[in-house]
Amino acid sequence: METKVRNLSRRQKLQLRYYLQTIGTHNGTFHCDEALAVFLLRHTPDYREASLKRTRDLAILDTCDIVVDVGAIYDAEKRRFDHHQRGFQEVFGYGFGTKLSSAGLIYKHFGKEVIAGELELDIEDPNLTVLWLKLYKEFIEAIDGIDNGISQYPSEQKPKYRNRTDLSSRVSWLNPPWNCPADAEIVDSLFSKASQLAGEEFLGRLRYYANAWLPARGFVGAGLTARHGIDPSGRIILFEQFIPWKEHLFELEEERNIASDALPLYVIYPDEFGGNWRVQAVPVAPESFESRKALPEKWRGLRDDQLSRVCGVEGCVFVHASGFIGGNKTKEGALGLARLAVVM
Repeated sequence: METKVRNLSRRQKLQLRYYLQTIGTHNGTFHCDEALAVFLLRHTPDYREASLKRTRDLAILDTCDIVVDVGAIYDAEKRRFDHHQRGFQEVFGYGFGTKLSSAGLIYKHFGKEVIAGELELDIEDPNLTVLWLKLYKEFIEAIDGIDNGISQYPSEQKPKYRNRTDLSSRVSWLNPPWNCPADAEIVDSLFSKASQLAGEEFLGRLRYYANAWLPARGFVGAGLTARHGIDPSGRIILFEQFIPWKEHLFELEEERNIASDALPLYVIYPDEFGGNWRVQAVPVAPESFESRKALPEKWRGLRDDQLSRVCGVEGCVFVHASGFIGGNKTKEGALGLARLAVVM
């Protein structure tokens, strides 16, 4: 056997190495965390073609190259990634405090590698870290919380309804019913289906964040940088196209440590559907209905020519009764409204 291996080409040896790699996880009822963990590992160079052993036999698990969600050991150097053992309290870090499941553990150690490979990014690309953290926040952390039985709410108040359409629930539904037992081969086949389901949803989210969310962040960052060129006060941001901006604006303001008395008050952008332009007051928080500085009270609830007469800006369309948003037929008109509002 050794002679045959020595005679293989470098490419054949590499393929053999992939083939010989084995991922171990537990058998029986499966969950979203190890289903996703296995999928992620199979999207790394080392484990792309790895076989899978589903067992709780420690002697068999010890023959595997990497083990997830079973074995009562967390040791990254030894490639053991379980989270069930007494005293395990590992979290992702970077401000996240949810106890990790096997999905979070594998993502913490291999997530950047997976993202870099899928998007063909250099491992040192700063956008890689941005996407890595974003996907943990929006996708992986919930899987960690659900698998570890961590309530989403600090109190024990009974929810008004149940949500069983989350990814963890959809994976759980793939298990055979308790009263229709299936043999190991069938359960392993269902696990493969669950792993593919979890992984495809992960990749779909990754592609969205890379191709839509991240470019929007770039536009918002550029607008924040250029705001003093729009108005000397620096309190107005202009976007030449409609983009989702709130989440990015608050994150970038914090990252750049912008003083509270220098924060933007209004955002100008073209209407998503019409051809008109909007001036929107920046809220005090992304989900808040309260504005940092609402449009002037005397404009609120007015429309068209009446609004133009009151504010002295031609082409007005409306100002909402709460003052959080207004509209004008032109970019110049929307800027005029915002510049007046800053000093009023």
